[in-house]
Amino acid sequence: MLIIISIAALGGLTLLLATMLIVANKKLHVEEDPRIDIVEDMLPHANCGACGFPGCRPFAESLVNGGSLPGKCTVSSEEGRVEIAQFLGVDVGAAEKQVARLACAGGTNVARNRAQYQGLQTCQAASLVSGGGKDCFWGCLGLADCEVVCDFDAITMNGFSIPVVNEDKCTACGDCVEVCPKDLFSIQPESNRLWVACKNLDAGDEILEGCQVGCTACARCEMDAPGNLITMKNNLPVIDYSQNHNTQVPIQRCPTGAIVWLDKKKGVIKGEKSKKIIRKGERRIATT
Repeated sequence: MLIIISIAALGGLTLLLATMLIVANKKLHVEEDPRIDIVEDMLPHANCGACGFPGCRPFAESLVNGGSLPGKCTVSSEEGRVEIAQFLGVDVGAAEKQVARLACAGGTNVARNRAQYQGLQTCQAASLVSGGGKDCFWGCLGLADCEVVCDFDAITMNGFSIPVVNEDKCTACGDCVEVCPKDLFSIQPESNRLWVACKNLDAGDEILEGCQVGCTACARCEMDAPGNLITMKNNLPVIDYSQNHNTQVPIQRCPTGAIVWLDKKKGVIKGEKSKKIIRKGERRIATT
């Protein structure tokens, strides 16, 4: 008899809870705007986060709810952004495209190794062994973690084991920033063309023994730059991008080409006083 009562009580409780759930579902159910699905289909489905949202779906919801404008999706084409704006009856809006930038140019032809690393062929693994085998402690280790992690094929390793970013493919997802153990990548507005391609914190010509394109902290760029556009901090030039930085004047007297101009079509442009790099082969391991 006790078993029957227990079963009946449990059945009644289950029925009560089920009824409460059904009622709550009807009371609390919110109809989703069908335009969200349509707008999501119009987006590039990159789910890269460049718009500031964790994926295309949340961004689509924000667009439909009026919290964002289509221009915030810098990965989509201009035609795609206009299509969304026309569908929703809103302005396109504008947001400058963001891209990944690498603060190193020390490829195998200009930078020496102080030791031959043998082990798991990843930058993260190599960095755990005394910071990697490179003579410049701050330099790129060249084992392509960034290329591997990039889901958009925006990063390729050149012939000197230095990552090259394809700005057209880059979505500013930030995966390369997170994976680089040397913190050499950062996400920058595409218009930041004046660029310091070095993170070495030492000073003096002695560093050129380890890397021919390293910054020696000579401060010529700081002296030549208009106003206070560039200041030296920790032996490196720091560019104030809040000022007018559309100038190639600061790169002209750089003796090593550590500060460059990143041209959209021509690629890396160095100053007229920068030493020409003609070596095509790998520099030998540093010896003591």
